[in-house]
Amino acid sequence: PTYINYFCIVTCHKITPTNFEFGHIDEQTDMVYWQTGMLYVDNGRKEFQELAEIRCDGKIYEQKEYKYYILHKPRGYITTARDDRGRKTVMELVADIPTRVYPVGRLDKDSEGLLLFTNDGALANALTHPSHQIAKMYRVTVHPKAEEEQIIALSNGVYLDDGSKTLPAVIRVVAEDDERTVMEMSIKEGKNRQIRRMCEAVGLEVARLSRKSIGAVKLGMLQPGKYRELKPSEVLALKGAAQKASRQKRAKKYED
Repeated sequence: PTYINYFCIVTCHKITPTNFEFGHIDEQTDMVYWQTGMLYVDNGRKEFQELAEIRCDGKIYEQKEYKYYILHKPRGYITTARDDRGRKTVMELVADIPTRVYPVGRLDKDSEGLLLFTNDGALANALTHPSHQIAKMYRVTVHPKAEEEQIIALSNGVYLDDGSKTLPAVIRVVAEDDERTVMEMSIKEGKNRQIRRMCEAVGLEVARLSRKSIGAVKLGMLQPGKYRELKPSEVLALKGAAQKASRQKRAKKYED
């Protein structure tokens, strides 16, 4: 038998990935997405119920209390748990959080903005999985002034220095003058230094880069170097987005 927890799976015996009424198992990652409670699976019989604990092959697994935070990462910090070269890391900014949490995804040293932290490994994997395409919005200042052709190219997708092509992006020009353009760029991928490499591909240099949102979670007025715990509605929105993305991926696979 298998007990499946909210965004967590404890597998007693290998089971064939199967669609369920309340969610599904991703056959690539064995990840399960649920709204509430647990699903008990035993010899093909399924029962959705609330459980106080997870029992598996005679062992009891404690349900971990998951925590979710966002940090306004300032420039000058690297996104890693530790650094052998003594550089400042984002973990220094969340050191007083009682629960051990880890960054979801990355922002490079010269970038700033919204960085998600959690101890929920399943959700972290879902949000960063390349195929799930969770939208992330950035405010980007580039030099020189971006021409219409360059913005169109970025919107349609460009070839990066490794030969890969980016997915289409949503771009809105916020401000511009003779020497610079400020844009809001929304992308659904997470390639290494993707925004900077996209701009380089069309002849633009990024002078400032700030992530403003991940899915429905927004940075808002949170000050640089400060963090806050996510509201329950924000956590549900992130989990819902991950669940929707996984369903779409599964449906596309069956269509193919």
